[in-house]
Formats: sequence, structure tokens, C-alpha cells
Amino acid sequence: MRFLVKALPLLLLAGCFPNRPETPPLEPPEPVNAPPALLAVAVPVAKTIPLTPTRLTVREISGIKLEGVEFDSRNHHLIVADQANGPGTKFADAASAAASVRGIAAVNAGFFTPEGAPLGLVVAAEKTSGAWNSASSLGNGVWYKDSSGKAAIVRRESLSRSSAKTVHELIQAGPILVENSKPVGGLEGTKTSARTFILWDGGTRWWIGRSSPCTLAALGNAIGHNPVGGWKARQALNLDGGRSADLWISSQVPGGPLTRRTPWNRPVRNFLVLVPQH
Repeated sequence: MRFLVKALPLLLLAGCFPNRPETPPLEPPEPVNAPPALLAVAVPVAKTIPLTPTRLTVREISGIKLEGVEFDSRNHHLIVADQANGPGTKFADAASAAASVRGIAAVNAGFFTPEGAPLGLVVAAEKTSGAWNSASSLGNGVWYKDSSGKAAIVRRESLSRSSAKTVHELIQAGPILVENSKPVGGLEGTKTSARTFILWDGGTRWWIGRSSPCTLAALGNAIGHNPVGGWKARQALNLDGGRSADLWISSQVPGGPLTRRTPWNRPVRNFLVLVPQH
């Protein structure tokens, strides 16, 4: 009873003040089915950086000529154009792949086997083909986009096989050329070939295109230390190159049109096509 008498004034005093709200969490809870890697790399730069105009960029760095399209994912985005029946069965080249979806630019994308099957996982409009490449350097990186339209480039270890199959679009390729704004070490430095690749600033700015013949190590150093467009790449992923290298840019892109496809190019399995946001 003595305890209640002594505590009563304190209880009455506490009742005069409203309860303090709980401190809100620093980040909203993650959706249950969302790939965790995409949430980890999502950054709020889209709210502060001015919209990057879509345009053709041509630059020479360390003797390597780089040609491609710079764009902002807030007004343009990439989709995968895959050919279920194998290379060349639906699209003869990047231009025809882009025309099939009214795209304004396109590049060849993932590697494929001599039989025409994807060498790695491919997801096109939520339709999965190929198989998860867990060993080869040609599959150590992943470009993907979720159903909300957010895209990223990550290492394959950041995605589980099951979560990779739940995204809306995906190309598994490699090797990663630039990671966390630095050139990746140990890249092959003797074989020279035309390269197709994709760059990302970690936010909403992207670039797709190809290079003149060079080694992977030389390309990684060139784009890791120098901006290709108007910004520095945070991540860069090598796509299929050599005889597969195929870049098409329409006249709708400021600075275009441009086609870079040699007469001895071979048909490829799939493409990344740039289309306007709807």
C-alpha cells in the first residue's frame, strides 16, 4: 500500500504528457518477394540528379573508341529480346530486334552455346530460359530489372537462383569490368576483340554500347578511370563481343543514327533493347 501511495503522484504526472511515438525505422520494410540485391543498391540519387538526356556518345580513351547510348532510367529502360528457337530465328540483327518492340537502340547481350542455348540465365518479360551459370567468368555478373522498373548490375553471388528467376528481365554475363567505381583486377589482358558492354552509375544513369578491339583489362581500366558519358561508372558488365558485337542506334536518338555491325558478324541469341518509359 505504501508503494502505491508513493507511486501515485508519479503516475498522475506521467499522464499529463502524451506518449512519445516510436522512432520510425530508417528504411521501409523490404517486400517479401523482392530480390535483396536490388534493394541494397537502390539509392535516392534519382530525386536530386537532373534528368540525363538520351544521346549518342562517342569517345576515345587510351586508344579505345567507345560508341553507345547514354540514357536515364526515369524516361527510358532496357528490355530483353530473346529468341526461344535460337540465334537468328527471329531477329537478324540488333536493328530488327529493336524494331520488334519499337525500340530506339539495341545491343547484343548474353553469351550462348554452339547449339544456340543461353550460356547463363535469361529472363525476358518474366519468361525464363537457360540455366544459372555458377562457375564461368562469363556469368559472374548480372544485369536485371524488377517488376517496378528498377534495374541494377550485381555479382551473381548477390542473387540466389530462386530470386533471380522472379525478376522481370535479366541477363547473366561477364566478366564484371568495373565494381564500386574501380576497375576489376585480374581481367584478361592478351586477347584483343570488339567488346559490347553496359555501364551504370548506381542510380538512374546508364550507357550501352561497344568498343573498338581491345583487351578486357584495357577496357576495364579505360572505363573505370574515365567517364564515358557525363558521369563516372559505378558498375560495368561485359556482354558477348567479338563476332557477336552489334550496336544499332536510331535517328530518334540525338546524334544518331549509328550502326556498328561487321559483315562477318554471327547471329546471336538475345539483345538488350532501349525503349521509352510508358
